[in-house]
Amino acid sequence: MHRSLIRRRARLTLLAGGSAIILAACGDQPLDFDLRGLGGGFSTAEAATGPLAKRPKPDDRGIISYPSYQVAVARRGDTLDDVAARVGADASTLASYNGIEVDVALRKGEIIALPNRVAEPSPATGAAGTGPIKPLDITSIAEGAIARAPETPAVETAALPPSKPAAKPKAEPVQTGKEPIRHQVERGETAYTIARLYAVPVKDLAEWNGLGADFALREGQFLLIPVPQQAPPKRKPQPTTAKKTAAAAPKAAATTTLPGAGSPTPTPPSAAKPLPQDSTAKPLTQKEKAAPAKPVADVGKPSKTAKAGKLLTPVKGSIIRGYSKGRNEGINIKAAAGTAVKAADKGTVAAITKNAEGVPIVVVRHADNLLTVYANVTDVSVKKGDKVTRGQSIAKLRSGDDAYVHFEVRKGFDSVDPEPFING
Repeated sequence: MHRSLIRRRARLTLLAGGSAIILAACGDQPLDFDLRGLGGGFSTAEAATGPLAKRPKPDDRGIISYPSYQVAVARRGDTLDDVAARVGADASTLASYNGIEVDVALRKGEIIALPNRVAEPSPATGAAGTGPIKPLDITSIAEGAIARAPETPAVETAALPPSKPAAKPKAEPVQTGKEPIRHQVERGETAYTIARLYAVPVKDLAEWNGLGADFALREGQFLLIPVPQQAPPKRKPQPTTAKKTAAAAPKAAATTTLPGAGSPTPTPPSAAKPLPQDSTAKPLTQKEKAAPAKPVADVGKPSKTAKAGKLLTPVKGSIIRGYSKGRNEGINIKAAAGTAVKAADKGTVAAITKNAEGVPIVVVRHADNLLTVYANVTDVSVKKGDKVTRGQSIAKLRSGDDAYVHFEVRKGFDSVDPEPFING
């Protein structure tokens, strides 16, 4: 099996496993793919690290050009035939490259990736500048300014009357900006999972790519990932009138005083007035004075920490992928196809759902707010609400190269490494 296929399947299983946890937490509510509305749970609303830029405006043909690639922006009611005729490309090639039929109506603002470059945008095509959108290169600008600067002669032999400098050719305007990542949609991916993958709000992803109200995607579709907004250069703060006056005024001669000869130390408030006598205090009696002191508990030896291991291994096999927070929220255990997948401990089946590829996922709730997840399984033998016992068979491993279980342990919504919890 190719590594890319393994990574894709593991990623889909992970994403679906996380969705199952949310389903278990929400009871009978619909699955919240965006992970919102959980009262302090996960949210993509604050995923972006800063404000995002608007998508660049295309030229009259609908072309947005970057150094690495070009895309066309569809108009309302366009088909690929219309786009191809407008940009000078082959419609069937566009259809094959973007995974869409030639006669399918496109949405307004939908992104069509171009397999081959066409004529670059220019003011003649309605663009703001000439050529692809390039990042602003401060070094080349500075070097160009130095190269264009007039040379100063070493020796002046005579004063010459001033002459008009020769007219310099007007430089063509160049569009600047950051080139976004171009993501091709794989099977099972959604706008929500892609937005979380790149840490951008799903709304911005939809606006950049002309997605519909349902955020629907198709396999093979190309998406532009929104880029952060470029911050304007910081302005040097101007001094106020008062500061200017103070800076202009001559400084007074500094006076030197001996140590301790400055302002007198104020009397602390606590010493200004003595505390009143406590009339309720009673002296100890002779019997109380003679009583032996109470023994103090020996705390020299710390009590033993309870062992974390208390769960059964769902299947007996080898761990082919370990736990990694944020990358793999559980462990993948490989065994023979058809092996029974057992409940790690007694509990209640909180949810039974499926991932994007239709593969079942089972979530079991245990005591102490503990959840276990069993993904990438088949032949589920329990249903939601069933009470399960420790070691009870709840499903089986799939056949072929997919004969492994993705097993997660979660405390509430947070995933933890399952291996310390497994004792057999």
